[in-house]
Amino acid sequence: MDALLAQLRAAAEPTRLRLLALCARGAWCVSDLVAILGQSQPRLSRHLKLLAEAGLLERIPEGANAYFRVPGSADLARSLIARLPEEDPLLAADRRAAARLAAERARAASEAFRREGADWDEMRALGLPGEAVEAAILSALPPRIGRLLDIGTGTARLPERLAPRAESATGVDASREMLALARARLAQHGLGATVAVRQADMYRLPFADASFDTVTLQMVLHYAEDPAAVLAEAVRVLAPEGVLLVVDLAPHARAEVMERHAHRWPGFDDAAIAGWAGSAGAAAARIAELPGPIPVRLWTIRRTPAHAPA
Repeated sequence: MDALLAQLRAAAEPTRLRLLALCARGAWCVSDLVAILGQSQPRLSRHLKLLAEAGLLERIPEGANAYFRVPGSADLARSLIARLPEEDPLLAADRRAAARLAAERARAASEAFRREGADWDEMRALGLPGEAVEAAILSALPPRIGRLLDIGTGTARLPERLAPRAESATGVDASREMLALARARLAQHGLGATVAVRQADMYRLPFADASFDTVTLQMVLHYAEDPAAVLAEAVRVLAPEGVLLVVDLAPHARAEVMERHAHRWPGFDDAAIAGWAGSAGAAAARIAELPGPIPVRLWTIRRTPAHAPA
């Protein structure tokens, strides 16, 4: 009862209800919320601290900033938000301001990528059959995929596509610029509350063991200095009955591709993937190879019974 009363007290203030309504639609940092609500940073920081301490908001650190969102476990927060009148003028004004800010962020992120020449669409850059690869990924996974983690998510295209089939969808990436573009795109598509993205190191994922039913690694391993360590960490957060789907390049001898795109590895054969998976207590099986300038392979990796957590 004490925890429930603490949550009710934390929410029982007009600005905090507005914050809950906004953070239920997507993740926002303090400066974003200052721009949307037109209130001072110290005032909003205090409100956010109270809401986070009560468990009504989740605080996600990212460099010098932190993003706030309503966590999936915050049933009371979602119940309160559902009772807020959609037609309330103040809440409607907040939604319009948030939509404008999301659009501005999307334009700024896209312009920065174009200005700096960042080629974040690797499939297109390599001339690979992107649509066929995406279709193969969607076909390889079951209709319901439970809790999804996409490692090296980039602009969160894959979690966006898989969100209707997931209980929850999370994407992690080391690039703050990529995550800025991902958040802006997700907000524009109305998925800011459905798909969470956060900055994380793929060698040290900020999640407990067996946190996800489905984990995806799409075009990530060939950039890794230590692919075995990346696979081991992905297996660590995989639930006992879950599936890790790896999508990457088949072995090739295209030295110019490696140099131009800063690849660390010239693709992977089945033995390498199976060996690294085996060292992590899992078993790997190739399920598809798609033709292209460089063939793309898909492997499924599952925990072996002896290594599944109790």
